[in-house]
Amino acid sequence: MYKTIYIPVDNSDHSNTAVDVGVHLAKTFGSKIVGSHVYAAKMHDKRFKQMEAGLPEEYHDEKELDRQRQIHDSLITRGLQIITDSYLDYVDKKCTEANLPIERRSLEGRNWKVLAEDINTNGYDLVIMGALGVGAVKDSVIGSNTERVIRRVRNSDMLIIKNIQPLTGGKIVVAVDGSPYSFGGLMTGLALGKAFNMPVEAISAFDPYFHYAAFHSISGVLNEEAGKVFRFKEQEKLHEEIIDSGLAKIYQSHLDISREIAQAEQTDVKTTLLDGKAFEKIIQYVRKDVPALLIVGRIGVHSDEDMDVGSNTENLLRSAPCNVLVSNRKYVPPIDTQAEYTIAWTEEALRRMEKIPVFARGVAKTAIHRYAIEKGHTIISNTVVDAAVGHILPKGAMDAMRALGGNLDAAGINRDRMQADEAVTKDLMGPTLSGIMTQIVEEKPKEINASTQAYLDRMDQAYFVCDGCGYIGKGDTPVRCPVCSADGSKFKQVDKKIFEVAATSEGELETDVAYDDVPMQWTKDAKEAIRSVPAGFQRRRAKARIEKTARKLGMTTITLEYAAPMIKEAAAEEYTPIFSNKGTGTSGAVESSPQPSNTNGNGSNGQAEAASPYTWTDEAQARLDRAPEGFMRDCTKALILKHAEKIGATRITIEVANEGIEQAKGYMADAMKTGNLKDMIADLTGKTRT
Repeated sequence: MYKTIYIPVDNSDHSNTAVDVGVHLAKTFGSKIVGSHVYAAKMHDKRFKQMEAGLPEEYHDEKELDRQRQIHDSLITRGLQIITDSYLDYVDKKCTEANLPIERRSLEGRNWKVLAEDINTNGYDLVIMGALGVGAVKDSVIGSNTERVIRRVRNSDMLIIKNIQPLTGGKIVVAVDGSPYSFGGLMTGLALGKAFNMPVEAISAFDPYFHYAAFHSISGVLNEEAGKVFRFKEQEKLHEEIIDSGLAKIYQSHLDISREIAQAEQTDVKTTLLDGKAFEKIIQYVRKDVPALLIVGRIGVHSDEDMDVGSNTENLLRSAPCNVLVSNRKYVPPIDTQAEYTIAWTEEALRRMEKIPVFARGVAKTAIHRYAIEKGHTIISNTVVDAAVGHILPKGAMDAMRALGGNLDAAGINRDRMQADEAVTKDLMGPTLSGIMTQIVEEKPKEINASTQAYLDRMDQAYFVCDGCGYIGKGDTPVRCPVCSADGSKFKQVDKKIFEVAATSEGELETDVAYDDVPMQWTKDAKEAIRSVPAGFQRRRAKARIEKTARKLGMTTITLEYAAPMIKEAAAEEYTPIFSNKGTGTSGAVESSPQPSNTNGNGSNGQAEAASPYTWTDEAQARLDRAPEGFMRDCTKALILKHAEKIGATRITIEVANEGIEQAKGYMADAMKTGNLKDMIADLTGKTRT
């Protein structure tokens, strides 16, 4: 894979480790080693001339000054050459022991400048540099020469040694964002993994929370008229219903393609989808379980080709606790990245789509197609389109948008001008949800029949979360996830009543109005808890994530029970993968967030199950799993077992579980009336609420 490996050396610990790693790689791939050192004789000569005025008076004689200059030039030039030779002797010795060919390069000039010129001129396949050199101090994270070389090299892979341990054992993690550089890095990672028998993982991160925090900031500086043009309510609905899940699907497809690439190379990879800011999630991931090597593309999927290095790569180089390989290799997978739509459309439904503006048609069809996948439809008819529109725009939304149009007219805003401006603003904002859906519903009957209305109302009541990727479905139980393709059994219904009960015990409610005028209530306990996240952008992002995920579940009250895991993650920098596939080559091998397995009904391990006198049916276990993980699930389980003990049952069936839960609701309501809820929880779970 690598024909030539270039190693700049300076006799530092990281440099010597770079030599060892380079020799190890060269032996595996049959590579030639090129060792180099740059010395700066001319720089020392310039410095000496600057200091001549400070020499003692006896050295100011012209002949004596010339003699001192000659002595200095000779000592410095020869001395630096001797030092360079000694550094290269170390590389020579290691290569001789391994029976590897070596080329020595002794260069003069500014270190980073000469190295970059030499690398770019000769096009070495791999460059291995220590993250730190002989000038490192306690707080150094990456040397200036190393960083400057990385910014100027465009054709060679750059392996930066941050750990002085051998590059053996452990795992290789590749960050994939769909760019040719990241897929090139994946190809490199697969080759290294096979050569050194190291497992390879592919991770990908998307950020569905950025716009929510950003819109909050924007809305605070816009006047009323400008706010109407931005149409925040519709923008948020567009993100919640279409864009966010679309992003998840896109980045999941990068991981699916990564698996196909690996299988074509006769191997496999574990894949993990992370939700949040890319750098933050990747650094949390590698800090949690430090790999031997992290591979990232030099620039990302949204970067201009003339950029020196992407911001995520730059930050990871500084902060990652492991060796980092910056990929300059490009690879475009010969795989169609577009999902294959296996659902047919009726002619009537397709004609209806033609009424939508061309620039918005793709977004609308994607939203309807995703709805059809979720609900198990194989043919999209007008009825399915009607239901999808109602799913995306619940009852009353169209009336609200028509009212908005009337308000714009009353305010004297030129709607023709706004329509003309839409071509300009759509690239910045994306097509507005109202503009898309108004075209779809124009042919709908003005009055919705009772059965359809009941169906739409029912969709507003039930929420389901995919265990695989976190996709949220509404209405009837989903048949298949449109993001990760998990079947309907992976969806769990959200029991919001448990959070409503918790809200009454967490102190008074405080109301914050979101940028799109949606009131969000926070309990006193939740408000106090989020203060553990550092103030500023970190807290704003944490708050945005909590509110956004709650809203997607149809909740407007934030309790500590709901927010605690996200607050803990933001405060303690713990990562939370939302979709992790162990790489068995089967789509069913799904591993969700790294939480303890809870398949035996006791929330513990197999040993605890053996000690328990109770057995749980699958239906009863599934019902228990609908309770939020943590003390609320423990509390619910304890109350079910309490009911089972009362009736003398040792087999927990769905009937026993439902009876126990119903009694639990009454028990909790009574406890709240008497103010003894916390004591009840502590008594049942053995945990002390604070």
